[in-house]
Amino acid sequence: MNRKHKYKGAEVSCCVKYFLFGFNILFWLLGAAFLAIGLWAWAEKGVLSNLSSITDLGGFDPVWLFIVVGGVMFVLGFAGCIGALRENTLLLKFFSVFLGLIFFLELAAGILAFVFKDWIKDQLNFFINNNIKAYRDDIDLQNLIDFAQGYWSCCGAHGPDDWNLNMYFNCTDQNHSRERCGVPLSCCVKDPVGVVNTQCGYDVRRKEAAVNSSGAAPGKLDQQKYIYTKGCVGQFEKWLQDNLIIVAGTFVGIALLQIFGICLAQNLVSDIKAVKANW
Repeated sequence: MNRKHKYKGAEVSCCVKYFLFGFNILFWLLGAAFLAIGLWAWAEKGVLSNLSSITDLGGFDPVWLFIVVGGVMFVLGFAGCIGALRENTLLLKFFSVFLGLIFFLELAAGILAFVFKDWIKDQLNFFINNNIKAYRDDIDLQNLIDFAQGYWSCCGAHGPDDWNLNMYFNCTDQNHSRERCGVPLSCCVKDPVGVVNTQCGYDVRRKEAAVNSSGAAPGKLDQQKYIYTKGCVGQFEKWLQDNLIIVAGTFVGIALLQIFGICLAQNLVSDIKAVKANW
């Protein structure tokens, strides 16, 4: 009778246990999907058969996002899922600590980004220019740059002339590429009718390529008819300011989910310890 009374006095909440389990199994499966996509992309590019090629790319490989994010989600989901299902306090504590560490890293990154805005801007400029150099080296990187330039209606980090950093688009005499003194298609102003001119970026930065009605070499105003002349750093900054509420709301929502997950895990750990204490 005494044993029964103690069991009734302290028990694990089924709602907390299975809610945490269900939430984490979705997280786990999503992480596995991200990892699978990343590994498949690497397999398609031959990286898995030649691991040394991971460091060969001069720019950023977007596949790393899928690998790192997928790996973190997979580990967290596994710890939370199995920890909740098996009532394993070690896995639940690992889940809480790991999630808490990610939360504080995100918080620190947000504070540092706000305090050191100019430094972040310089790093973003360096990042974009560094990846412009490797534009033709990796199809995923190329697609990422094309998406960014098309979405934010921009060209280069600070303008079209940043494409001089790329060996295929620079204006040097040593460059015999047909794309010399041009820009990628993603820099081109979209035709209102929807007609796609794949050569619209050719020679657009070559000042001697054409003359305007006054007989002068074409300048920035002439370029604006064909390509975006604003840099992606400035356009991204403007986009952040215009969508500040949405961006802030998204980060706050993610932070609240993380805090909620930590609280659920700690609550479950407390219940398990209380039950074990009554054995």
